[in-house]
This record gives sequence, C-alpha cells and structure tokens, in this order.
Amino acid sequence: MQNVINALRVLEEVADRQPVGVGELSRALGLPKSSVQRSLRTLHEAEWIRPAAGEVTRWQVTTKALHVGRRAELGLRDVALPVMEELRQRTGETVHLMVPEGDAVVLIERLETDKPLRIVLPLGIRLPLHASANGKAVLAHRTGPLGELPSYTGTTITDPGALLAELEGVRARGYADNRGEWRSDIAAVAAAVLGPDGPIAGLSVSTPASRMPDALRAEYGKLVTEAARTLTERL
Repeated sequence: MQNVINALRVLEEVADRQPVGVGELSRALGLPKSSVQRSLRTLHEAEWIRPAAGEVTRWQVTTKALHVGRRAELGLRDVALPVMEELRQRTGETVHLMVPEGDAVVLIERLETDKPLRIVLPLGIRLPLHASANGKAVLAHRTGPLGELPSYTGTTITDPGALLAELEGVRARGYADNRGEWRSDIAAVAAAVLGPDGPIAGLSVSTPASRMPDALRAEYGKLVTEAARTLTERL
C-alpha cells in the first residue's frame, strides 16, 4: 500500500514541477532517491510519465493524466456547456470553466469569442487562486490559510490583509474580477459554482483588458453570477 501512495505522490509532484529529476523529487517529498526512482519506473511502465525531451533524468506527465482528468470532470462539463453557451451569447466574449486543485484553478472547458482579438488559454492550464478571477471566486468561499501570494504583475494582490478585504468584497457582490493581476493583458469576472461542501468550480467571462471598462465589468459580473447560480442549481 505504501508503494502505491508513494507512486501517486510522485505523480502529483511531477505534474507540479515538470520537467523534474529524481533529486528534486526526493527533496520535495522527503523520500529516499531509491523510493522515488522505483515509483518513477512504475509510472513510466504504466505510461503515466515519460522522459522530458528524451532525457532519462527528467520527467513529465503524459496525456494519460489529462484523459483521466477529463473523464472525472465529464458530468460537470456536460451540465455546464449549455449554461456557458448562453453566457457567451449574452456577452459575446470567451467563457471559461475552471475547477480548484490545490493552490490553483485548472481550466477544463472554454467557449471562445468570435471576435478577432482574443486571448486563448490552453485546456489544463493552472492559474493562481489569488491572482485570477476564477481563483478569487473560489477562494472567497474557502476557509483556511491563504498560503503564499507571489507577484505576477504590478496589480497582483500580495498583501494578505488586502486580499482578505478583496475576498469580502467578492462575497458581498457575488463575483470576483481580475484587473490584469495574472497577465496584464487579461481582464475577467468570475463567480463560484457551489456544492454542499464548498466551491466546486469557477465560471468566468474573459476578455482582453482593453475590452472590459468598468461599466461592462459590472454588467458581465451580474451575468456570470446568474450563470453560476443556474449551474449550481442544475448540479
């Protein structure tokens, strides 16, 4: 049983740090190199990981992890897609569905705008909780410590007190916003999709920063809040 647990821990750490070598994994997990090496061999044989750029000393996850993850989220995506399509039609902008995973939110579905100027995020990308609209929407409905707050742009909130005040505002108005806090060229508004034990997803409208003035930000915020509430009820 311990070997299985070690292998799963190694897989998670490879996903977070890829490409990564045995020494770094050993230090991060507090496991002997021999144990890490054994887990890596098992995961490689099972096709969960592969050598990075042909180097046998550094590893990265394969698409097998993505396929399994997409199956796990299939029920949520199926229910969410009609709600996302309606939100896209009402705003004319890109709509994202993200799920919380550790200290990040992960993009599992997107419906893109038909406008020529757009920002395309790849499925599976991880965004920080404190510096993204979806992340802050989720974080506002969580309890516990905030963790580290690294800076990504000049507008990233890195002060814990300021972030707590921001999250209080999110709960009061029903939606979070992002004013170039992760990337300076992206603006977004997002609302949490709630389950019985807390937030299970974030739903957002995302645009180039130049296309979301304050008036539209408030309008889109109301629309995304309604959409997230509808998705919560349908789930």
